[in-house]
Amino acid sequence: QVQLEESGGGLVQAGDSLRLSCAASGRTFSSYVMGWFRQAPGQEREFVAAIRSDGTTDHRGSVKGRFTISRDNGKSMVYLQMNSLRPEDTAVYLCAASRGRGTYFYRGAGQYDYWGQGTQVTVSS
Repeated sequence: QVQLEESGGGLVQAGDSLRLSCAASGRTFSSYVMGWFRQAPGQEREFVAAIRSDGTTDHRGSVKGRFTISRDNGKSMVYLQMNSLRPEDTAVYLCAASRGRGTYFYRGAGQYDYWGQGTQVTVSS
């Protein structure tokens, strides 16, 4: 069982930066694929970024060059550095953990086994 807790959200202006953090419990954190998703009101949950156990990463196209996912296995933490924020980035951001599916990409919510409660990010224009 893994418990996830996000932090770092807030209200910012367009162009600002935020760093989201996700603290994970569990002894085998380093073996999990970790992901960030977001969900805006009335919208489906969408993939933002993932980081595999080997440290390789994947980001959705609209955030490439602006957002960066990283992990610290020693601290059981995963981060999402968000720069040049836009109003369309406004959403609840959720951290997720996958035990692994034997695939290379982890862009589907159904590929994840554990979820945090989310942290609100609001970007004003």
